[in-house]
Amino acid sequence: MNEAQSLQQAIDEPVHLVEYDPVWPARFDAERDRLWERFQTELLDVQHIGSTAIPGMPAKPIIDVMAGVGSMAVADALFEPLLDNGYVTSVEFNAGLSDRRWLMRHAHGRRTHHLHVVVHNGEVWRQRLAFRDALRADPIQATRYAALKRELASRHHEDREAYTRAKGEFVRSIISQ
Repeated sequence: MNEAQSLQQAIDEPVHLVEYDPVWPARFDAERDRLWERFQTELLDVQHIGSTAIPGMPAKPIIDVMAGVGSMAVADALFEPLLDNGYVTSVEFNAGLSDRRWLMRHAHGRRTHHLHVVVHNGEVWRQRLAFRDALRADPIQATRYAALKRELASRHHEDREAYTRAKGEFVRSIISQ
């Protein structure tokens, strides 16, 4: 499979959850270290978010990385350097995002990492950390979320955007608590 085929397969990858893998934090650490090494002056903090950051949570086996920067202007300035450092993205998709920039890494036709570049300590930063931390601290809510994810992955297997949107109400309810 060539690079273009691998990318297209990763873009079209269906929603597929796997059981929690204890290697995910180490994969995050490796990616965080890689980003710190290259962007040490631009990045203010790098955090592991998403389901792979919650022990015991089933997840799409994609490491979600949130990189905090001083402003969206810095995020925009990082766009090309990140593309030169193993990430890919859609300019059109990012044009519709006012509060973050989104990129991904892939290998062998599968997504491996999602990178969310956001304003450090901004609203998106605080919400994503609040959600992660709430589920880490509350096994009952984490169990509810895992069940919801499994149901939605079955229902929206071929539509990643619908899967993500369908989780929105639950996510907002946790953040608002």
